[in-house]
Amino acid sequence: MTRTESADRVRLPEHPSSEFRRSAGRFPTGVTVLTCVRDGEAHGMTVNAFATVSLDPLLVLAVLGTGSRTARQVLSGDGFAVTVLSSLQEPTARSFADPVRTRGGAAFSTVAHAPAPRTGSPVLLGGIAYFDCLVESTHPAGDHTILVGAVQTFGMLSEEPALLFSRSRLGAEPDPRLS
Repeated sequence: MTRTESADRVRLPEHPSSEFRRSAGRFPTGVTVLTCVRDGEAHGMTVNAFATVSLDPLLVLAVLGTGSRTARQVLSGDGFAVTVLSSLQEPTARSFADPVRTRGGAAFSTVAHAPAPRTGSPVLLGGIAYFDCLVESTHPAGDHTILVGAVQTFGMLSEEPALLFSRSRLGAEPDPRLS
C-alpha cells in the first residue's frame, strides 16, 4: 500500500462523538468495579477506564464520568477499592453499570465481598485482583474526572481469565492456563 492509498483511508468523521466512541471501543480494556464506603454505606460502579500508573510509588488511575452519582460518592472521600473482574462476572459488571441499579449497600447483597484492609471499601471476592487505595489526586478532564489512587494494599484473588470490554461487548480474555 502506498502512502497515498493509506491517506485515502483516513477521513474526518461526520459525527465526531459517536465515531470517537466507536473508534476508541476497538481497544479492548479490562473491566473493574470501583467501590467506596461513605457515611457507613457501600457504593460501587463498573469502570473500564482503569490503568496502573507507577511502581514507585504504587499508583493507579480510574476515569469517572462527572454525571455519575457513584462517582460523586467516590470523589467526596479519601479512599476506594478497585476489583478487576473475572470472565465469570459479566452479570456483576452489567449490574454495577446499570443506571437504574439498586444503590448503596443493597447493590452488594448478591455479590460476595469483603472489606479492603485499609479503606474498608468492598472487594468483590469473585474478581481476579484488587487494589485498595487512598485518593492521591483528581484531575478534571472534559466530562470525566481522572482519579489517581495511591495503592495501600493489593492482591490476587483468582487465576480465572479477565473480563474484557471491546466493541461494546463483554467477553473473556483467552485463558492463559490453556496456552
